[in-house]
Amino acid sequence: MKAIVYRETGAPSVLQVVERPVLEPGPGEVRVRVVVSGVNPTDWKSRRGAASGQALPFDEVVPGQDGAGIVEAIGSDVQHVSVGDRVWLALAAYQRSNSGSSQEQAVLPAERVFALPASASFDQGASMGVPAITAYRALTVAEDGPDELHPTALSGKAVLIAGGAGAVGHAAIQLARWAGATVITTVSGPAKAALATVAGAHHVLTYTDADIVEQIRTIAPEGVDQIVEVAPAQNAELDLAVIRNRGSISVYANNGGDHVTLDVRRHFALNVRYQFVLLYTVGIDAIRAAGDTINIALADGALGIGEETGLPLHRFSLEQTADAHALVESGAVGKVLIDVTAP
Repeated sequence: MKAIVYRETGAPSVLQVVERPVLEPGPGEVRVRVVVSGVNPTDWKSRRGAASGQALPFDEVVPGQDGAGIVEAIGSDVQHVSVGDRVWLALAAYQRSNSGSSQEQAVLPAERVFALPASASFDQGASMGVPAITAYRALTVAEDGPDELHPTALSGKAVLIAGGAGAVGHAAIQLARWAGATVITTVSGPAKAALATVAGAHHVLTYTDADIVEQIRTIAPEGVDQIVEVAPAQNAELDLAVIRNRGSISVYANNGGDHVTLDVRRHFALNVRYQFVLLYTVGIDAIRAAGDTINIALADGALGIGEETGLPLHRFSLEQTADAHALVESGAVGKVLIDVTAP
Protein backbone atom coordinates (compact mmCIF):
# COMPACT_ATOMS: atom_id res chain seq x y z
CA MET A 1 0.00 0.00 0.00
CA LYS A 2 0.99 3.65 -0.42
CA ALA A 3 1.67 5.84 2.60
CA ILE A 4 3.00 9.32 3.25
CA VAL A 5 5.81 9.51 5.80
CA TYR A 6 8.33 11.98 7.18
CA ARG A 7 11.55 11.11 8.98
CA GLU A 8 12.50 14.55 10.23
CA THR A 9 10.70 17.80 10.94
CA GLY A 10 10.64 20.57 8.38
CA ALA A 11 8.87 22.03 5.35
CA PRO A 12 6.28 20.09 3.32
CA SER A 13 9.15 18.74 1.23
CA VAL A 14 10.03 16.27 4.04
CA LEU A 15 6.87 14.32 3.16
CA GLN A 16 7.54 11.27 0.99
CA VAL A 17 5.42 8.64 -0.73
CA VAL A 18 6.51 5.12 0.23
CA GLU A 19 5.28 1.56 -0.13
CA ARG A 20 4.53 -0.20 3.16
CA PRO A 21 3.06 -3.58 4.06
CA VAL A 22 -0.57 -3.77 5.10
CA LEU A 23 -0.69 -4.50 8.84
CA GLU A 24 -3.20 -6.55 10.80
CA PRO A 25 -4.97 -4.95 13.79
CA GLY A 26 -4.10 -6.14 17.28
CA PRO A 27 -6.42 -6.28 20.30
CA GLY A 28 -8.54 -3.15 20.52
CA GLU A 29 -7.45 -1.97 17.07
CA VAL A 30 -9.19 -1.45 13.73
CA ARG A 31 -7.81 -1.39 10.19
CA VAL A 32 -9.51 1.18 7.99
CA ARG A 33 -9.15 1.63 4.25
CA VAL A 34 -8.90 5.39 4.13
CA VAL A 35 -11.06 6.96 1.41
CA VAL A 36 -10.55 10.63 2.32
CA SER A 37 -8.03 12.24 4.68
CA GLY A 38 -8.55 15.67 6.20
CA VAL A 39 -5.65 18.08 6.76
CA ASN A 40 -5.62 20.40 9.80
CA PRO A 41 -3.19 23.02 11.10
CA THR A 42 -2.15 20.54 13.80
CA ASP A 43 -0.84 18.25 11.04
CA TRP A 44 1.60 20.75 9.57
CA LYS A 45 2.60 22.05 13.00
CA SER A 46 3.54 18.53 14.08
CA ARG A 47 5.41 17.99 10.81
CA ARG A 48 7.31 21.27 11.08
CA GLY A 49 8.10 20.94 14.79
CA ALA A 50 9.91 23.64 16.75
CA ALA A 51 12.77 23.64 14.22
CA SER A 52 13.67 21.88 10.97
CA GLY A 53 15.64 18.66 11.30
CA GLN A 54 14.49 17.84 14.82
CA ALA A 55 14.60 14.21 15.87
CA LEU A 56 11.21 12.48 15.96
CA PRO A 57 9.92 10.11 18.64
CA PHE A 58 9.73 7.43 15.90
CA ASP A 59 11.92 6.53 12.94
CA GLU A 60 9.18 7.78 10.63
CA VAL A 61 5.68 9.18 11.05
CA VAL A 62 2.52 8.90 8.94
CA PRO A 63 0.66 12.24 9.34
CA GLY A 64 -3.07 12.85 9.36
CA GLN A 65 -5.29 13.08 12.43
CA ASP A 66 -8.63 12.98 10.60
CA GLY A 67 -10.11 10.86 7.86
CA ALA A 68 -12.96 8.63 6.74
CA GLY A 69 -13.14 5.21 5.17
CA ILE A 70 -14.29 1.62 5.49
CA VAL A 71 -13.40 -0.90 8.19
CA GLU A 72 -11.51 -3.81 6.63
CA ALA A 73 -10.39 -5.73 9.73
CA ILE A 74 -10.88 -5.62 13.49
CA GLY A 75 -8.87 -7.00 16.38
CA SER A 76 -10.23 -8.74 19.45
CA ASP A 77 -12.25 -6.72 21.98
CA VAL A 78 -13.68 -4.39 19.29
CA GLN A 79 -17.45 -4.17 19.50
CA HIS A 80 -18.71 -0.78 18.31
CA VAL A 81 -17.70 -1.19 14.64
CA SER A 82 -17.65 -4.16 12.25
CA VAL A 83 -15.95 -5.08 8.99
CA GLY A 84 -17.60 -3.16 6.16
CA ASP A 85 -18.74 -0.22 8.30
CA ARG A 86 -18.28 3.32 6.99
CA VAL A 87 -16.40 5.30 9.65
CA TRP A 88 -14.65 8.56 10.45
CA LEU A 89 -11.42 8.96 12.39
CA ALA A 90 -10.23 11.38 15.05
CA LEU A 91 -6.69 11.87 16.42
CA ALA A 92 -5.53 8.91 14.31
CA ALA A 93 -1.84 9.86 14.41
CA TYR A 94 -1.60 10.98 18.03
CA GLN A 95 1.41 9.37 19.76
CA ARG A 96 1.62 6.69 17.04
CA SER A 97 4.08 6.32 14.18
CA ASN A 98 1.97 4.54 11.60
CA SER A 99 -1.71 5.24 12.31
CA GLY A 100 -2.17 8.54 10.48
CA SER A 101 -4.82 8.95 7.79
CA SER A 102 -2.35 9.84 5.02
CA GLN A 103 -2.11 6.23 3.86
CA GLU A 104 -4.29 3.70 2.10
CA GLN A 105 -4.71 1.38 5.09
CA ALA A 106 -4.52 2.69 8.68
CA VAL A 107 -4.42 0.56 11.81
CA LEU A 108 -5.42 2.58 14.86
CA PRO A 109 -7.11 2.24 18.27
CA ALA A 110 -10.80 1.45 17.90
CA GLU A 111 -11.67 4.22 20.37
CA ARG A 112 -10.57 6.75 17.73
CA VAL A 113 -12.98 5.33 15.15
CA PHE A 114 -16.62 6.47 14.87
CA ALA A 115 -19.44 5.03 12.77
CA LEU A 116 -20.36 7.37 9.91
CA PRO A 117 -24.11 7.99 9.58
CA ALA A 118 -25.60 6.61 6.38
CA SER A 119 -26.62 10.08 5.23
CA ALA A 120 -23.11 11.55 5.65
CA SER A 121 -20.43 11.47 2.97
CA PHE A 122 -16.79 10.44 3.37
CA ASP A 123 -15.90 14.11 2.78
CA GLN A 124 -18.04 15.07 5.76
CA GLY A 125 -16.50 12.34 7.88
CA ALA A 126 -12.98 13.48 7.05
CA SER A 127 -13.96 17.06 7.94
CA MET A 128 -15.15 16.24 11.48
CA GLY A 129 -12.39 15.09 13.84
CA VAL A 130 -10.26 17.93 15.15
CA PRO A 131 -12.47 20.87 14.04
CA ALA A 132 -15.85 19.49 15.08
CA ILE A 133 -14.71 17.92 18.35
CA THR A 134 -12.85 21.11 19.28
CA ALA A 135 -15.97 23.16 18.55
CA TYR A 136 -18.13 20.75 20.56
CA ARG A 137 -15.80 20.91 23.55
CA ALA A 138 -15.67 24.71 23.37
CA LEU A 139 -19.48 24.88 23.49
CA THR A 140 -19.90 22.51 26.45
CA VAL A 141 -17.60 23.86 29.17
CA ALA A 142 -19.59 26.86 30.42
CA GLU A 143 -20.50 26.97 34.10
CA ASP A 144 -24.10 27.83 33.28
CA GLY A 145 -24.23 25.92 30.02
CA PRO A 146 -24.90 22.34 28.92
CA ASP A 147 -22.30 19.60 29.15
CA GLU A 148 -23.75 17.98 26.03
CA LEU A 149 -25.47 19.40 22.98
CA HIS A 150 -28.89 18.66 21.48
CA PRO A 151 -31.36 20.80 19.49
CA THR A 152 -32.48 22.89 22.51
CA ALA A 153 -29.35 22.73 24.69
CA LEU A 154 -28.36 26.36 24.00
CA SER A 155 -31.82 27.88 23.67
CA GLY A 156 -31.86 31.39 25.08
CA LYS A 157 -28.03 31.61 24.99
CA ALA A 158 -25.97 34.07 22.96
CA VAL A 159 -22.72 32.59 21.64
CA LEU A 160 -19.92 34.67 20.12
CA ILE A 161 -17.58 32.78 17.77
CA ALA A 162 -14.36 34.51 16.78
CA GLY A 163 -13.18 33.63 13.27
CA GLY A 164 -16.37 32.14 11.93
CA ALA A 165 -14.86 31.35 8.52
CA GLY A 166 -12.25 28.94 9.90
CA ALA A 167 -12.82 25.18 10.14
CA VAL A 168 -13.40 25.22 13.92
CA GLY A 169 -15.41 28.42 13.71
CA HIS A 170 -17.54 26.92 10.94
CA ALA A 171 -18.27 23.81 13.02
CA ALA A 172 -18.98 25.94 16.10
CA ILE A 173 -21.49 28.05 14.17
CA GLN A 174 -23.29 24.96 12.91
CA LEU A 175 -23.32 23.16 16.27
CA ALA A 176 -24.40 26.26 18.21
CA ARG A 177 -27.16 26.97 15.68
CA TRP A 178 -28.29 23.32 15.84
CA ALA A 179 -28.36 23.56 19.65
CA GLY A 180 -30.62 26.60 19.58
CA ALA A 181 -28.24 29.47 20.35
CA THR A 182 -28.28 32.98 18.98
CA VAL A 183 -25.02 32.85 17.03
CA ILE A 184 -22.80 35.90 16.61
CA THR A 185 -19.51 35.67 14.75
CA THR A 186 -16.69 38.05 13.87
CA VAL A 187 -14.72 37.95 10.61
CA SER A 188 -12.20 40.11 8.77
CA GLY A 189 -14.19 41.15 5.72
CA PRO A 190 -16.99 40.56 3.18
CA ALA A 191 -15.71 37.30 1.66
CA LYS A 192 -15.48 35.55 5.02
CA ALA A 193 -18.74 37.19 6.12
CA ALA A 194 -20.50 35.50 3.20
CA LEU A 195 -19.16 32.11 4.31
CA ALA A 196 -20.14 32.61 7.95
CA THR A 197 -23.62 33.70 6.89
CA VAL A 198 -24.35 30.58 4.85
CA ALA A 199 -22.85 28.49 7.69
CA GLY A 200 -25.80 29.69 9.78
CA ALA A 201 -24.61 32.59 11.94
CA HIS A 202 -27.47 34.95 12.85
CA HIS A 203 -25.19 37.98 13.12
CA VAL A 204 -21.92 38.37 11.19
CA LEU A 205 -19.77 41.31 12.27
CA THR A 206 -16.42 42.76 11.18
CA TYR A 207 -14.04 42.65 14.14
CA THR A 208 -12.10 45.74 13.01
CA ASP A 209 -15.16 48.00 13.30
CA ALA A 210 -14.59 50.74 15.85
CA ASP A 211 -18.01 50.11 17.41
CA ILE A 212 -17.77 46.31 17.52
CA VAL A 213 -18.52 46.24 21.26
CA GLU A 214 -21.66 48.31 20.79
CA GLN A 215 -22.78 46.07 17.92
CA ILE A 216 -22.46 42.94 20.04
CA ARG A 217 -24.08 44.57 23.06
CA THR A 218 -27.04 45.62 20.90
CA ILE A 219 -27.60 41.98 20.01
CA ALA A 220 -26.92 40.72 23.56
CA PRO A 221 -27.60 43.60 26.00
CA GLU A 222 -26.69 41.52 29.06
CA GLY A 223 -23.58 40.22 27.39
CA VAL A 224 -22.86 36.97 25.55
CA ASP A 225 -23.03 33.71 27.48
CA GLN A 226 -20.20 31.91 25.72
CA ILE A 227 -17.23 32.92 23.57
CA VAL A 228 -15.37 30.49 21.29
CA GLU A 229 -12.00 32.16 20.93
CA VAL A 230 -9.27 31.62 18.33
CA ALA A 231 -7.19 34.74 19.09
CA PRO A 232 -7.17 35.36 22.87
CA ALA A 233 -4.24 37.78 22.87
CA GLN A 234 -5.83 40.03 20.27
CA ASN A 235 -9.38 39.77 21.58
CA ALA A 236 -8.95 39.84 25.36
CA GLU A 237 -10.31 43.38 25.73
CA LEU A 238 -13.21 42.77 23.37
CA ASP A 239 -14.12 39.53 25.12
CA LEU A 240 -14.13 41.21 28.52
CA ALA A 241 -16.26 44.05 27.19
CA VAL A 242 -19.01 41.75 25.88
CA ILE A 243 -19.02 38.73 28.23
CA ARG A 244 -21.86 38.55 30.73
CA ASN A 245 -21.58 37.81 34.42
CA ARG A 246 -20.58 34.13 34.89
CA GLY A 247 -19.88 33.84 31.18
CA SER A 248 -17.21 31.54 29.76
CA ILE A 249 -14.47 32.01 27.19
CA SER A 250 -13.22 28.85 25.46
CA VAL A 251 -9.75 29.23 23.95
CA TYR A 252 -8.68 26.68 21.35
CA ALA A 253 -5.81 28.45 19.51
CA ASN A 254 -3.18 31.14 19.95
CA ASN A 255 -3.60 33.14 16.75
CA GLY A 256 -2.01 36.55 17.19
CA GLY A 257 0.19 35.76 20.19
CA ASP A 258 1.15 33.26 22.87
CA HIS A 259 0.67 35.55 25.88
CA VAL A 260 -2.53 37.15 27.17
CA THR A 261 -2.76 40.05 29.61
CA LEU A 262 -5.93 40.09 31.69
CA ASP A 263 -7.42 42.76 33.96
CA VAL A 264 -7.82 40.68 37.11
CA ARG A 265 -10.25 42.95 38.95
CA ARG A 266 -12.65 43.30 36.05
CA HIS A 267 -12.66 39.54 35.53
CA PHE A 268 -13.20 39.03 39.26
CA ALA A 269 -16.23 41.30 39.13
CA LEU A 270 -17.84 39.25 36.36
CA ASN A 271 -16.86 35.78 37.60
CA VAL A 272 -15.55 35.06 34.11
CA ARG A 273 -14.35 31.54 33.36
CA TYR A 274 -11.52 30.88 30.90
CA GLN A 275 -11.43 27.31 29.60
CA PHE A 276 -8.54 26.20 27.41
CA VAL A 277 -9.29 23.43 24.91
CA LEU A 278 -6.75 20.94 23.54
CA LEU A 279 -8.05 17.62 22.29
CA TYR A 280 -4.83 15.68 22.79
CA THR A 281 -5.04 15.94 26.57
CA VAL A 282 -8.78 16.22 27.18
CA GLY A 283 -9.23 12.47 27.60
CA ILE A 284 -10.81 9.81 25.41
CA ASP A 285 -14.14 9.89 27.29
CA ALA A 286 -14.67 13.51 26.26
CA ILE A 287 -13.63 12.69 22.69
CA ARG A 288 -16.06 9.77 22.48
CA ALA A 289 -18.92 11.81 23.97
CA ALA A 290 -18.33 14.58 21.45
CA GLY A 291 -18.18 12.10 18.58
CA ASP A 292 -21.47 10.50 19.56
CA THR A 293 -23.27 13.85 19.52
CA ILE A 294 -21.53 14.97 16.34
CA ASN A 295 -23.00 11.88 14.70
CA ILE A 296 -26.47 12.95 15.79
CA ALA A 297 -25.88 16.40 14.31
CA LEU A 298 -24.54 14.82 11.11
CA ALA A 299 -27.64 12.63 10.82
CA ASP A 300 -29.80 15.73 11.38
CA GLY A 301 -28.05 17.46 8.45
CA ALA A 302 -26.57 20.14 10.70
CA LEU A 303 -22.90 19.74 9.72
CA GLY A 304 -22.75 20.38 6.01
CA ILE A 305 -19.52 21.13 4.15
CA GLY A 306 -18.71 22.80 0.84
CA GLU A 307 -18.86 26.43 -0.18
CA GLU A 308 -22.65 26.41 -0.13
CA THR A 309 -22.51 25.81 3.64
CA GLY A 310 -19.56 28.12 4.30
CA LEU A 311 -16.62 25.70 4.07
CA PRO A 312 -15.00 25.59 0.61
CA LEU A 313 -13.25 22.32 -0.22
CA HIS A 314 -9.75 21.97 -1.69
CA ARG A 315 -8.85 18.50 -3.04
CA PHE A 316 -5.53 16.76 -3.55
CA SER A 317 -4.34 13.26 -4.36
CA LEU A 318 -2.30 11.23 -1.88
CA GLU A 319 0.81 11.95 -3.95
CA GLN A 320 0.08 15.68 -3.55
CA THR A 321 0.02 15.58 0.26
CA ALA A 322 2.94 18.02 0.47
CA ASP A 323 0.93 20.52 -1.58
CA ALA A 324 -2.08 19.96 0.69
CA HIS A 325 0.05 20.68 3.78
CA ALA A 326 1.48 23.81 2.15
CA LEU A 327 -2.01 25.13 1.38
CA VAL A 328 -3.19 24.66 4.97
CA GLU A 329 0.04 26.20 6.25
CA SER A 330 -0.55 29.25 4.04
CA GLY A 331 -3.82 29.92 5.87
CA ALA A 332 -6.19 29.01 3.05
CA VAL A 333 -9.87 29.40 3.89
CA GLY A 334 -11.85 26.18 3.75
CA LYS A 335 -11.18 22.48 4.24
CA VAL A 336 -8.29 20.66 2.58
CA LEU A 337 -9.05 17.02 1.71
CA ILE A 338 -6.87 14.27 0.29
CA ASP A 339 -8.44 11.58 -1.89
CA VAL A 340 -6.66 8.41 -0.76
CA THR A 341 -8.59 5.46 -2.25
CA ALA A 342 -11.74 5.04 -4.30
CA PRO A 343 -15.00 4.99 -2.30
